[in-house]
Amino acid sequence: MQNLMTIKEASIWASEYTGKNVTPSNISYLIQYGRIPKSGDNGNTYIDRYDLEEYYKSYHGTKEELWKKQLGYDLNWNLSFSEYKESETTKHVHRLHSYKGKFIPQLVEYFLDQHTDKFKTISFFKPGDIILDPFCGSGTTLVQASELNLHSIGIDVSAFNAFISNIKVGKYDINDVRKTANLITQQLKKFQKEKNNANFENRLLDELKLFNGKFFPSPDFKYKVRQKKINEKLYGREKSDEFLKIYYNLIEDYNIPLIQEKNNSFLDKWFLKVVRKEIDFVFNEIKSIKNTETKKILALVLSRTVRSCRATTHADLATLKEPVTTTYYCKKHGKICKPLFSVLSWWQRYANDTIKRIIQFDKLRTNTFQKCLTGDSRTIDIVEKLDKKKPEFSKLIKKNKIAGIFSSPPYSCHTLVFLGIIFAYALA
Repeated sequence: MQNLMTIKEASIWASEYTGKNVTPSNISYLIQYGRIPKSGDNGNTYIDRYDLEEYYKSYHGTKEELWKKQLGYDLNWNLSFSEYKESETTKHVHRLHSYKGKFIPQLVEYFLDQHTDKFKTISFFKPGDIILDPFCGSGTTLVQASELNLHSIGIDVSAFNAFISNIKVGKYDINDVRKTANLITQQLKKFQKEKNNANFENRLLDELKLFNGKFFPSPDFKYKVRQKKINEKLYGREKSDEFLKIYYNLIEDYNIPLIQEKNNSFLDKWFLKVVRKEIDFVFNEIKSIKNTETKKILALVLSRTVRSCRATTHADLATLKEPVTTTYYCKKHGKICKPLFSVLSWWQRYANDTIKRIIQFDKLRTNTFQKCLTGDSRTIDIVEKLDKKKPEFSKLIKKNKIAGIFSSPPYSCHTLVFLGIIFAYALA
């Protein structure tokens, strides 16, 4: 007999079953991506408790035991931080820009702040100490040091990494950032009116909605694929070819140019011509901003936007095999998807998200020094660099020295385990 639950009831049951906070959104995700089937009619959605229980038995519950069998039973499972959701490990400014291979803020907090381990309270540092991260990456250590009332210095050989890090710990006139971002948005909309790509994309979306609703009904299609009732590869290719006829007719009707004249650089190759024109337009708008800090933070918003607007499939964001200029069957979403023909929606989304995250961090940060320097951590003269960049911080280091190092050292790009190392020592 079925034990049917609403999405809300399922989230409460799953939270009790797993010992974690499972939200209604988490349950909806499982349905949407075909992890569990849904029941119900007349607009009502129900989940069979048996299906949900089988899912959690398959994917959860034994993770700690499996890892301990592989790595040893003395493994400190506390350091897995498995109880945290993705939204918690990318809180506030930690998600201002994507960066592969960073460690999560909870790991930094564990070592830099007081914590209890085997019934003992352990603390390596005290408020006001100076922390060094010689391989700073995207600035996780700097951000968390600021939350914990610690000063911190980062070093990274990549100028862009240092840029991201310093943006995260920067201070901004939020009203000016919001006003300037909105102004650029309005200017971009005016720019679009001279082109056909916005109208074309809206028409394309309407056609995709009708086509996908007919041939890829959600979530039934994804569930049938997972149950191997549909040959996803063959069916996806067949329907993708069928929709291409509609796509090319729209391209011709709206006279949309796809390929850029040159193919010499990354921007030439990986962005549709109409998208490249919008990127260049926003870039020139940002160049004219007078407030230096506002210019920096909106430059990062544009970088994040550009990353999301590459001409690639949703399943190929990292490897970038070949540019995609047509609609295609998307294995990730289980339907026909399209490349992007405008940066507007992503620019607006990321601008608003950035402002929200800065405001969140402002409520948590302390009045401490944070700075990432560009250079080789083996040879850089920290004091000399800080004399030029942050003289007051330089004076503090000369007086108090560095209390400890916390970092994630360089590793092979194929390494799956990201190591956090800490050395608590006094530099005389």
